[in-house]
Amino acid sequence: MSKHSFKEWLIVVRPWSFPASAMPVLVTLAYLYWAHYEVDWLLGLWALVSIVLFHASGNTWSDYYDYRRGVDAPDTFGVKTLTGGMFRPAEVRSLSLCLLGVAVLSGLGLLACTGWPLLFIGGAGLLLSVFYPWLKYHALGDADIFLTYAVLPTLGTSYVATGAVQWPVLWLSVPVGLITVAILHANNTRDTATDLRARIRTLAMLLGRRASVAVYCFEVLFPFVWLAACAVAGVFPWWVLLACLALIPAVGNARVMARLGRSGTSAIAGLDELTAKLQLLFSLLLALSFFIAGLLL
Repeated sequence: MSKHSFKEWLIVVRPWSFPASAMPVLVTLAYLYWAHYEVDWLLGLWALVSIVLFHASGNTWSDYYDYRRGVDAPDTFGVKTLTGGMFRPAEVRSLSLCLLGVAVLSGLGLLACTGWPLLFIGGAGLLLSVFYPWLKYHALGDADIFLTYAVLPTLGTSYVATGAVQWPVLWLSVPVGLITVAILHANNTRDTATDLRARIRTLAMLLGRRASVAVYCFEVLFPFVWLAACAVAGVFPWWVLLACLALIPAVGNARVMARLGRSGTSAIAGLDELTAKLQLLFSLLLALSFFIAGLLL
């Protein structure tokens, strides 16, 4: 590979998107603490590192295939690591495979410390990550992301940290997962014109602009309704309402998306990054609420 600066390597793996993978693990660990499970924190943190490695590999893998397929071009939005000539395609492919190799080794280490159920959870995540470009091109990217960065991480983290799959953690996958999917949906809504030119289909393309705006608003606002309902039902402690502080930027993001009809795609050029920041704030507040509730009980 050619020599690149550390900053360039950071840019190509898109670290701003890592809350999508790291936060489900953190929130699950906090939930398990509140629910008085015996938590192995070392294995839990190991799981967090592993999923971020898989995420970095998936980011570069997706960028490589988007460039090969012509989805990413010089006039598309986003960081132009390939279309701008910062990296050669072979470099990004090699980086992705190297990251995937490290992630798999990390996962095998966790498997050796836990048990066979992790093989099925991790294997499903690996397949969904590898085939994500194809699924994205056939309007299944949103479902893939929800499974990869919501359902599987919560179940996998519960197994790694407690020695058994704790099914109640799936209550967490809805609010955390919807905001994560909103990151992709914002990206795909913005890129509808260039995706159409590349002859792929995304959910945003099938829905159209008006419905895509409504879906995005649902994805970033419904999680707060879900938390309140779970608190009322006794599934979560009342402390989870602390996460409602993130409602302010969530409403702000919804307003940005609403400008799409009046101002065009340029109005939502950076909405995917804003949504990732929302995910980070929402999940940190949610994790903190579980830790506080656990300490007070």
